[in-house]
Amino acid sequence: MPGQTLNLPVMGVVLQVHIPSRADKPESSPPKQCGHENLLPAPVVLSSVHELDLFRCFQPVLAHVQMLWELMLLGEPLVVLAPSPAVSSEMVLALTSCLQPLKFCCDYRPYFTVHDSEFKEFTTRTQAPPNVVLGVTNPFFIKTLQHWPHILRIGEPRMSGDLPKQVKLKKPSRLKTLDTKPGLYTAYTAHLHRDKALLRRLLKGLQRERPSDLLSALLRRHLLELTQSFIIPLEHYMASLMPLQKSITPWKVWSGTPPQIRPFRQDDFLRSLEHSGPQLTCMLKGDWLGLYRRFFKSPHFDGWYRQRHKEMAQKLEALHLEAICEAQNIEIWMKDKSEVEVVDLVLKLRERLVRAQGHQLPVKEATMKRARLYIETVVRSLPMDLQVVLCSP
Repeated sequence: MPGQTLNLPVMGVVLQVHIPSRADKPESSPPKQCGHENLLPAPVVLSSVHELDLFRCFQPVLAHVQMLWELMLLGEPLVVLAPSPAVSSEMVLALTSCLQPLKFCCDYRPYFTVHDSEFKEFTTRTQAPPNVVLGVTNPFFIKTLQHWPHILRIGEPRMSGDLPKQVKLKKPSRLKTLDTKPGLYTAYTAHLHRDKALLRRLLKGLQRERPSDLLSALLRRHLLELTQSFIIPLEHYMASLMPLQKSITPWKVWSGTPPQIRPFRQDDFLRSLEHSGPQLTCMLKGDWLGLYRRFFKSPHFDGWYRQRHKEMAQKLEALHLEAICEAQNIEIWMKDKSEVEVVDLVLKLRERLVRAQGHQLPVKEATMKRARLYIETVVRSLPMDLQVVLCSP
């Protein structure tokens, strides 16, 4: 279950694993371990088993991290041409992870080759490139994927401690030869201004040979805060679309149309940014409105909206169920109802109980028990033939 901490014994070692929930704040550094100070050897704490060394991955592109963040946020097609499968895979995974806590909703291939089944689909020029992040090593792709809007070519990795040679921003028209130099080939113009202070801190930390995990935590926290600043206004506006608590009455749910989540109106949201936009939590200047307008057309907005709408609908169903279970006048409600309406109530209550038991609805155990009692009360009020039908497995 999300939110629980489990102790898992594996071959003489105990792994303490916390299953995150939506209420948990993403960790930018490993969490503190409690109660294990005297253990020998000292326990190793990982904030995530799949977490990359983000700073090492982004070293050659530090000057363009925010532009790459925008490209990922908008679900833009991007090719990473790297010197080895390892570098290719790590860069693709680093790019797809930089949107946390926003779920990455596009396709990505850490290591793509000419033998993959989608080779013809991805290299055709008869249609726009799909929303995919491709990691490749074969220089042949420079020609076959030349029509893709964004291509990041990375050179050989440098020795640890050396200042990274930053790739330059170049126009796609210069991407013509197999010996193309490292660079970010794109015509995209970033909406937000670059955070120069962050870049100076990272480069200074590298010069002073600060630990890589410390610099990675700094970079990850910056990207996390940037994503949260972008998402928080969307979350606030989405929450305002939820029906008011007073509109959720016990029996109106079944006798009429239940209250619905109001539609997401992009113009209304953009107007709300003037007083509750990302400028409240982020110091970066730029065209935030333009970035939101492009975000609305991306797979990530569609994925985020569908998930939030689903969660809100489930919450609404749970509130309806609680309202019914807290009502004290079920017998009075049934007096002027037909058998069809009463049976319909039983079926709907059972359906929601099944969903609640499958952890699809956020319903308390006490509410579920009360709902079962209500079902028994309602069933007993029906003729015996209907009772037999409703009680049959």
